[in-house]
Amino acid sequence: MVYLAHGMRRPLSLAQCRNNRWQMRILHTSDWHLGQTLHQYERGFEHARLLDWLLDTLEAERIDALLIAGDIFDHTNPSATSQQQLYRFLQQARLRVPHLAIVMTAGNHDSPGRIEAPGPLLSLLDASAIGAVGPFGRSAEDPDWEAQLDRLIVPLRDRTGQIAAWCIALPFLRPADLPRVEKDAVDAEDGDAYLAGMTELHRRAWQLASAKRMPGQAVIAMGHCHLRGGQVSEESERRLVVGGSEVLPSALFDPGIAYVALGHLHLAQRVGGDETRRYCGSPLPMSFSEVDYPHQVLLVELADEAVASVRELRVPRAVELLRVPKQPAPLEQVLAALKALDLPALPEAEQPYLQVRVRLSQPEPGLRASIEAALAGKPVRLVRIETSSARTVAPDATPTASVEELAALEPADFFGRLYRHRFGNEPAAELIRAFDELLAQAQEDAA
Repeated sequence: MVYLAHGMRRPLSLAQCRNNRWQMRILHTSDWHLGQTLHQYERGFEHARLLDWLLDTLEAERIDALLIAGDIFDHTNPSATSQQQLYRFLQQARLRVPHLAIVMTAGNHDSPGRIEAPGPLLSLLDASAIGAVGPFGRSAEDPDWEAQLDRLIVPLRDRTGQIAAWCIALPFLRPADLPRVEKDAVDAEDGDAYLAGMTELHRRAWQLASAKRMPGQAVIAMGHCHLRGGQVSEESERRLVVGGSEVLPSALFDPGIAYVALGHLHLAQRVGGDETRRYCGSPLPMSFSEVDYPHQVLLVELADEAVASVRELRVPRAVELLRVPKQPAPLEQVLAALKALDLPALPEAEQPYLQVRVRLSQPEPGLRASIEAALAGKPVRLVRIETSSARTVAPDATPTASVEELAALEPADFFGRLYRHRFGNEPAAELIRAFDELLAQAQEDAA
């Protein structure tokens, strides 16, 4: 069957498709984190809107292959609702774009077994699910290697049904996924057995893909990892320290690979400025540290064995994340800004998430109650109160104490030092009395 080419109103022949500027369109996405909650709020509505937008985009852009590069779920044991969202999406994607090929790999948040379990059924949708590579646990010279690696090399067909590219589908790689490499090779990798096994796996996968492809067919690769130089989101990404390595060299991916579709880092970015080695980033902000990220997916056009273009498609945000104020301010100013908020009435699932940022000069025991009172009746969801200190260091401030000096301090002295360090002034007399009462009670309970 011949499908309509993008931008055309009549069917194209196989020869016409090949003479077109592009032969295949790939959509690169990752880090959906289905089932994630933002503090106490469940985000099913946002994920549903995201998946609906993706379905529309697949159809409107005449996509040939969808790559989902890991962290499909937020937990290794996802809820039934999250799984239903994924499988409904896959079924609808295939229904709306009948020629669509789908390749999804497990990330560090995903359970490899759970990702692969529905594989036989997913194959009916022309969807490949790769959760793990191994376990190998044996020499890289084992004759079983090619058979084990073969399922990682996935053919991608264009709208004419012809193979236009091959995908090396690598999930998040744990030590059990990697081969044992002989000692001499490990020494060549500065003694790092994990990196040596990783290098060998990537090399063999590239060799196998190269052997499979015909002239004019591109090779692309997927990976879920932290490549050297990548910028992280401190509040929402788990550090990947595996086998003693936190970051990996981009040279793992052979220069002959036309495009590398990466997952794990939530900020969309090019690796080393290379247009063809890309993190697409998370399609939703996973925390307030990501509120200003360019959340997107990437549309990759292939022409013969190379990338013709990469286009960024911004994902519309279904629910806003608000920071009030933009920068921390004294409590009085913050309360005034909250009272002045003028927001449209929305159902709870669509109401903005709110982070309040307060700069304190002294403890405020009733801080949350004051903020909630200022927000009374407003269609907004308070998820976080971020506090900081308006601390100024006086010329005669107490110098930093040594460990020995701190050990010799009485509890009241330690409390005084901590307060002065945090707020830059002396604690009030009533606060000292309250501390003394708590200390006396604790000592009485311990006696």
